[in-house]
Amino acid sequence: MKALIFGINGQDGFYLSETCRKNKVEIIGVSRSQGNWMQGNVSNFQFVESLIKTHQPNYVFHFAANSTTQHYALFENHEAISTGTLNILESVRLHSPKSRVFLSGSAMQFENTGEPIDEQTPFEASSPYSVARIQSVYAGRYFRQKFGLKVYVGYFFNHDSPLRSEKHINQKIAQFVKNIDKNRGQKLEIGDIKTQKEFNFAGDVVEAVWLLVNQDRNFETVIGSGKAYKIEDWLHLCFANANRNWQDYVTVKPNFQSEYEILVSNPALIKSIGWQPKTSIEDLAKMMLG
Repeated sequence: MKALIFGINGQDGFYLSETCRKNKVEIIGVSRSQGNWMQGNVSNFQFVESLIKTHQPNYVFHFAANSTTQHYALFENHEAISTGTLNILESVRLHSPKSRVFLSGSAMQFENTGEPIDEQTPFEASSPYSVARIQSVYAGRYFRQKFGLKVYVGYFFNHDSPLRSEKHINQKIAQFVKNIDKNRGQKLEIGDIKTQKEFNFAGDVVEAVWLLVNQDRNFETVIGSGKAYKIEDWLHLCFANANRNWQDYVTVKPNFQSEYEILVSNPALIKSIGWQPKTSIEDLAKMMLG
């Protein structure tokens, strides 16, 4: 059994590689950045085609992306997500049609009215990132319906781990607390602390991915806990672990406009497949501060 993982140096790729090892699956890892894995770009068709033709993987996982909704990543995410998806699907169609393909989706590609989001919630092209994700899903549906490929999509809600980059607010807060004695006199400036989102553990999320791609009944599902917390709750947990009061260290940006007030899933479908998140927000905070 072989799994080809694009974007293996990200947190999702790391935890999925651990899941593959547990299941005795050989890993072929690809990343744009240098590391212990093969260096390459999923937007290069000849590169992707050669890999899939050579290895005939049982699984192909597409995690490659710049995890931001900002406009500056417009072309980068179009290449990684949209073009990368087409490269993978066409290569699988031509050379390895029995491969099971997983495409990462995002909570950010749905219309968000504040209600729990599920698989029937309409898409909304609210950012360059969501545009790329939506195009990727429609490509997956086309190859599934037209050519019979087993193409899966998991729509990830917020998930973190010690491997998360500091451009994400949860890790930014955790790192500030970890270095609080060095940060004496400094303030942590953040946006709207009333914003509500999920606090899932990336290791739990990829367990859902593994369950999804190893069944043949459901091909698209949201992946989240269905539990939303305020960023203020995360502040309290992280600073309490250091026996500090977050109000003494945090400055809230005035007139900050968040992308949403609440972003939460309805995970009924993925739970019906047999998945349950194992890591609480309290456990996640301890893990990221460890």
